[in-house]
Amino acid sequence: MGRFTRAEIEDAFQKYQDTALAAGTSGDWNKWADLFTEDATYWVPLERGQKDPIETSSIIHDDRTLLELRVKQARHPRAHARLPLARTVHQVSNVASREVENGEFEVHSTLVLVEFRSDKQRVWGALVNHRLRRTGEGYHIARKRVDLVNSEGELDGIAILF
Repeated sequence: MGRFTRAEIEDAFQKYQDTALAAGTSGDWNKWADLFTEDATYWVPLERGQKDPIETSSIIHDDRTLLELRVKQARHPRAHARLPLARTVHQVSNVASREVENGEFEVHSTLVLVEFRSDKQRVWGALVNHRLRRTGEGYHIARKRVDLVNSEGELDGIAILF
């Protein structure tokens, strides 16, 4: 698995963004979950600068199986805590990438997400890190970390995917 070109990184990240946009619009997050590797992690730390998801509590720390379960539960008709489904808009900017190890790349970005649910609008801000890995089927996310700006504040339940 050789090095990525800049165009390949941009294409892979754009595919991810397009898939997330379609999922946010349709509510079907299955294709989004398919962009993760089998050994992927999806992590939303609780503390600013948190180094370890195991020794310190996290808001979310999912492996691929738990991520798929989270996606499945989001659409389950008896998931009353998630009803009504949220409508969201994601604004991604300040995208920067760097090669890390074994031909993998980290893509850093900022995220502003607007959520409307149950007659309330909330705005989430985050620093996001994706680790991309080349696989036989293209590029997949080996790790996603979402550092919420307000992670240590009152969150009042999170019923969305970042």
